[in-house]
Amino acid sequence: LFLEERSNDASGSVVCACLEGNRPILVEVQALVAKTPYGMPRRTAVGFDYNRVTMLLAILERRLGMDFGAYDAYVNVVGGMRVTEPAADLAVAAALVSSYRNRPIPHGVLVMGEVGLTGEVRRIGSPERRIKDAMNLGFKRFVLPMGKLSLDEPCNGVVQVKTLEEALDKVFA
Repeated sequence: LFLEERSNDASGSVVCACLEGNRPILVEVQALVAKTPYGMPRRTAVGFDYNRVTMLLAILERRLGMDFGAYDAYVNVVGGMRVTEPAADLAVAAALVSSYRNRPIPHGVLVMGEVGLTGEVRRIGSPERRIKDAMNLGFKRFVLPMGKLSLDEPCNGVVQVKTLEEALDKVFA
């Protein structure tokens, strides 16, 4: 439902698997980074915690050397969904970088993981369930935190990462 009208070649868009109770729901996270015409850049978040967006921008600036100081940053979770779990952090960061670099994230990539202040990507709950549901919807590559996985069927597209920098390299590879 949330992915029906998704554009495949737009920068600033990525899919994340979030848990709503026990059920994984795949949502599209969009970001727009644009040069600000004002002295103070604007930060806006719809469907995602505003404070986490500003924290992720600070992490991207500090750990990856990106300069968001002259750019407005807008984050939106498509379909009116409200994402509260930290597993969407990596997706928001990837969408922001995609928009900043004007490089689309390849089709069929699912991104999930919590991002810590030091730039590490932290484990999330139920990654197997999230991957299984995404595979049923045609996703082929999964970028997620390092950790033990016990999948029912083998999946060659699982890419496990330790840091935000490594994750972004794998997302855009």
